[in-house]
Amino acid sequence: MRIATWNINSVRLRLDLLLKLIDEQAPDVVCLQETKVVDKDFPLAALAARGFVHAHVHGMKSYNGVAILSRRPLAACTVQHWCGKEDCRHVIATLPGGIELHSVYIPSGGDIPDPEQNPKFAHKLRFVDEMTEWLASHRSPDRAMVLVGDLNIAPLVNDVWNHKELLDVVSHTPIEVEKLGAMQSSIRWVDAVRHFVPETEKLYTWWSYRARDWDSSDRGRRLDHVWVTPPLTSALTGYKVLREARGWEPKPSDHVPVLVDIAE
Repeated sequence: MRIATWNINSVRLRLDLLLKLIDEQAPDVVCLQETKVVDKDFPLAALAARGFVHAHVHGMKSYNGVAILSRRPLAACTVQHWCGKEDCRHVIATLPGGIELHSVYIPSGGDIPDPEQNPKFAHKLRFVDEMTEWLASHRSPDRAMVLVGDLNIAPLVNDVWNHKELLDVVSHTPIEVEKLGAMQSSIRWVDAVRHFVPETEKLYTWWSYRARDWDSSDRGRRLDHVWVTPPLTSALTGYKVLREARGWEPKPSDHVPVLVDIAE
C-alpha cells in the first residue's frame, strides 16, 4: 500500500498537479493539507474518475482543510478539533486491515517565536501539547496507525538548510522541536522516512516561495512527515520525497509530496 501526503496549498488551484501525482506515482491513498475549500466544492468527481471513490474531507473557505482520499474503503471517519477551534486540521479514517490513518495540519505559528508576543505561536505550541496528551490517553503504541501531514516543524539538524541560522526561526526553534519530540514519544511513533534516510543526510520537503531560485539555493526544511506505530515498522518497504514537484508547472505548491510504501 502506497500512502502519499501533500500540503497542496489549494486543491482546486492545483487539481491538475494532484492528478499528475496520482498518474505518475500510483498511490493507494492520498492525504492532503491546506485544501482551502468547503466540503461541497471539493473536486471529488475528478478524483473518482481516477479511482479515488472514497473520501473523508474536512475543509473551510480559503484556509486550512485536510482530506483523506482513497481507492479503498474508509471506515470510522472522524474529525478532531484542538484548542477550542473548529479550523479543519485533523481527520482520521480506518483503512482495510484496520490501520488507523491520521491526516494532520499543525499551525505554522507566525513569524515571532515567542508565545507571549505572538498568539499564533502560542496556538501552535498548545496544539501540539493537546495532541500529545490525547494520543497518550486515547491511543496505544500497539495499535497499527499512520500519522501523516504538514507538521510545520523540522525537528532534526539536517531537516533544515542551516541549523544554527534557523534556531530562532519558527519551525526549528528548540521549544517546537522539544514538543514535537514529546508527541512522537507519546506512543513511540517511528519516523518512516528517517527509517530509510540517515539523520546525517539533508532532507527537505518545503522551499519558500520567496526564493528566486529554490533549486540552486536549496534553502529547504523538512516540514512534512510520515509516522507509523511500532507494529508497522517492519512493514515499511520504501519512501519517496518528490523534490521535482516543487518545480511542477504552472503553479507549484511550496511543499512537495512524501510517499511511503507499507507491505500488506
